[in-house]
Amino acid sequence: MILRRLLWVFAMLALTACSSSSSKVGAQPTLLSEFKQTASFAVRWHAQLGGADNYLLRPAIGKTMIVGASSKGLLTALERANGKQLWQVNTGIVVSGGVGGDGSVWVVGGDKGDVLAYDTTGKPLWKVKVSSEVLSVPQVADGVVVVRSGDGRIAGLAVADGKRLWSYDRATPALVVRSFASVTIQRGIVYAGFAAGKIVALDIKNGSLIWENAVSQPRGNTELDRISDITSNAVVDDEQTCAIAFQGRVACFDSAQGSPLWNRDISSDKGMMLLRKYLYLTDAKGVVMVLDKTTGSTLWKNEQLMLRDTTAPYSFADFVVVGDFEGYLHAMNREDGHFVARIKLDGSPVAGAPLELDEGLLVQTHDGGLYSLTLH
Repeated sequence: MILRRLLWVFAMLALTACSSSSSKVGAQPTLLSEFKQTASFAVRWHAQLGGADNYLLRPAIGKTMIVGASSKGLLTALERANGKQLWQVNTGIVVSGGVGGDGSVWVVGGDKGDVLAYDTTGKPLWKVKVSSEVLSVPQVADGVVVVRSGDGRIAGLAVADGKRLWSYDRATPALVVRSFASVTIQRGIVYAGFAAGKIVALDIKNGSLIWENAVSQPRGNTELDRISDITSNAVVDDEQTCAIAFQGRVACFDSAQGSPLWNRDISSDKGMMLLRKYLYLTDAKGVVMVLDKTTGSTLWKNEQLMLRDTTAPYSFADFVVVGDFEGYLHAMNREDGHFVARIKLDGSPVAGAPLELDEGLLVQTHDGGLYSLTLH
């Protein structure tokens, strides 16, 4: 029942977003325009993991291997350097969240709440169950596997045996957006955003609350209008923690105390990247923009990917890279946002932001294509 309500709200929000945008940019995704390429992508290797179905699956990177998963339950380890398959196991579950890991243990979650851990040879270590389906990547740090389930609960499990160490739960509104948001861990603190625009910082050792604040406040006359959920990961550095809400705001806080620094009315369900002086984000309509992390002021924005289901951006070398629903990767100049390179992968959507790999990028498509690329 809960899943049906979440899926319904997700669909309604998508229709609402398209409808509200149609008067400005048309109901169709923006067509790609030609440009002079001054940089280029190149594929170093390509492997096939299997499709993601209705989930957002991500690869995990270790020192010598990369581990990815398909929704049908296959967990595959590949050589980091060339993509050659090292091992493959059938988890026996529908994988709906993953892959997470710290280089010595690999963790996936399932649609029935199962959480499974494997060692670097593919040997099963343990299997436990959390309160509901796992829709996001389990995170591993400081001997703890932090798992977020679809009902918003967060569990801390022991890496060694999966034993429950702690759990964190909070009340949720009647209607929420189906979210693939995980948690962000830094310096022993777990940062997580929730429905109704709240963000919390928890101690990874025991799950105790360190601080809580509001990114966005629900507003509007109907329950649908009042949805203001944080549906992407918080971004954190030593100074600031920032999060963004759908139909809400982006806000930054002091990482240690949680005191507010600034906020702006920007809506996003895609996510952000925080790097040095800049906050990179893609808004709900697909506009890619860069903000000054200190003030929140806009430095540049690129509106040429509107309604293309543009991913969160990844800042790499002199570029900002995003993917879209047709399987394209787009590279923009980091200084002003103009396009410099483009490549089409297998034609299925790129749903997650690229990851950095060996002076290049790693991208998983919806149909399970895993690509290691260079960009120069």
